[in-house]
Amino acid sequence: MPRHVDLLSSAAALVLVCSTAFAQGQGDGPPADGGPPKMSEEDQALSDALQARMGDTSTLMESVPIPESAADCDQSASYDRMLCLIELLKTDVSDEVMEHLQVDYSRTEAEYWSNLPAGAFPKRPGVLLGELNIKQRGLVKAIMLEATSGDVDEGWDEMVQTLNADDYINTVSTDYKAGYSSFNTKFAFLGTPGTTGVWELYYGGHHMAFANTYVDGALAGATPSFRGVEPFPYFEMNGRVNEPLTQERDAFAALLSALSDDQREAATLEGTYRDILAGPQSDDAIPDSFEGMPVSELDSDQTELLLAAIKTYVGDISQAEADAYMEKYTDELSETYLGFTGTPQLSAEDDYVRVHGPSLWIEFSLQSNKSTDKVGNHPHSVWRDQTDDYGGQTE
Repeated sequence: MPRHVDLLSSAAALVLVCSTAFAQGQGDGPPADGGPPKMSEEDQALSDALQARMGDTSTLMESVPIPESAADCDQSASYDRMLCLIELLKTDVSDEVMEHLQVDYSRTEAEYWSNLPAGAFPKRPGVLLGELNIKQRGLVKAIMLEATSGDVDEGWDEMVQTLNADDYINTVSTDYKAGYSSFNTKFAFLGTPGTTGVWELYYGGHHMAFANTYVDGALAGATPSFRGVEPFPYFEMNGRVNEPLTQERDAFAALLSALSDDQREAATLEGTYRDILAGPQSDDAIPDSFEGMPVSELDSDQTELLLAAIKTYVGDISQAEADAYMEKYTDELSETYLGFTGTPQLSAEDDYVRVHGPSLWIEFSLQSNKSTDKVGNHPHSVWRDQTDDYGGQTE
């Protein structure tokens, strides 16, 4: 089945658009009738239980202090420091919180991530950030700083801005209030963190999924990695101007604008894309065939622009691990393709760009605002590695 969607081609395509939109959370806000997405009885029971835990306040993760006890882990190397911080957190939480904080690892559990707000996807694993006290949130912050980039607008800083977006939506939203606020972001360990075995560091909520999988003490996979944000391209909240995902958009816009007319024509995909393909619960959506323009046809300056765009995704994780991914993707450029639809400026609804290589899959998609009642568009974006998604785990 073709992976593109031509909205005008046939009634069948319209059906595909609707089903894809529901499966991937195309509508972050309510459907046309004003209510939340329909849930199964099982999910409704989970949602009812989750509603009792959710809140509508800010966790202020940017300014929350890292506790003095974290200094006990400072002499350790990065991974060992992270394990040390995790032990501090686990020993500080109650048994009730621990039941949510650490769960058994399974590929099924790892696949329970979503771009939807908390109440609309209750299967996400983890404890809500708002259920942790200030000290415990500080330890979460320290753990995430070990696993992510410290650069502005990347890694941890980008995640903080995404949390701020939910706090902003909570002040203006008129939709079904499915849990907008940074309080409702989840944090979890899937499996037991350690130097042996498989475990995943999960941090996710509305418009965010960070999933580092470790095997025997080493990073085995940093994807799926999902980001989205509304409003876009910037907003003020929690004492700062926030503009997450503008660097991704700007990097791709610079690349597409640098293409010649012939290159742009070769890179243009058929149809219209209303959202990303390989989003939540769509692990098999990446096409088997390559579409668009081989990036081997780029000149050296254009290739540098492509690598800069890729780095805005890979650069979310720690430096050494990001460097390894960039080396792999650079080595695979001769077999990588660039595709887009819409405007090269990536400024209009349904603008879409992808990079597809033997390992690499990146998508950036603009869709209309859903939750802020403002005219405009907001992005969904995903980085996936086809060779080590979910750390290569199948069970």
